[in-house]
This record gives sequence, structure tokens and C-alpha cells, in this order.
Amino acid sequence: MLETTIPGFGPLEADYLVLDLNGTLAADGILLEGVKERLNDLARLVSVIVVTADTFGLVRRELAGVDCKTELLTENDQDIKKAALIDRLGADRCVAIGNGRNDSLMLNRARLGICVVQQEGAASKTLAASDVICTDIRDALDLLRFPKRLTATLRT
Repeated sequence: MLETTIPGFGPLEADYLVLDLNGTLAADGILLEGVKERLNDLARLVSVIVVTADTFGLVRRELAGVDCKTELLTENDQDIKKAALIDRLGADRCVAIGNGRNDSLMLNRARLGICVVQQEGAASKTLAASDVICTDIRDALDLLRFPKRLTATLRT
């Protein structure tokens, strides 16, 4: 479990880390450098779940060696399906990371929502739905690996 208490934000007790793939963990279907190691490090604390439509057909190859589960989505209603996954897991026990418009509901529902703005950019709706915005997925994952960084960002 990932545990920390943030003054003004309250306790964070997460059992799940739910992440979008393309635009978040990967660019053009290829996992970004340093992501695999960070995900495996976090997998010692939480269950890591990657949700994707697998647009580039590379998810199996790119996540080989990553301690995670994969949820494949169809093209329709991805935002609703991602939010439903958060609800099924227990929203108060989830951290979610994404960038696309189809991630906004997921980030809004999760106890902690992190939006990343990288090569693909990020949807304004998703920015507004997040608690934290990072310009690199490695920084976003490191907020969870080193929770005092998260405290510095969210405390009041």
C-alpha cells in the first residue's frame, strides 16, 4: 500500500495505480525510457493496472517484464470504462495517471489524479480534473515513489 498524509489534502492510502498507456507511459506505442523500472518499483506497493485501446498494437511487447495487469478497451466510451474501473477498484484506494480527454473521468474519480503533459499534450478537461500536473511521466511516478514531493505539491 502507498501511504502518506498530506496536510489539507488528507490521507492517501492507495492499493491501485491505474495508468493510461499512449501519451502517458508511451509515445507512439513505445514505453518511455525509465518507466519500466519505476513501475516495477511501485508494483511492490500497489497493483499497477495499465488501461489502453492498444492503438499501436505494441502493449504486450512494451509491457513485457513490467509487473502489471493490462485492461484492453474498445474504441467506444473509453472515458466511461476507465471511470468504471476506478469505481470497481474503490476510487478512494486509487491513484490514476493520464493525459487524454478519455482520462478525465478516471482522474476526477480517483483519490489522486495526476495529469502528464508530454509529446501528445493533454486535454484541458483532463488538466482541470487532476490534482497534480507533471511534464514528465517519470516525475509523476517519482511523486509516488518519494511521497514528500507529493506533500510539497498538495499541502495547504
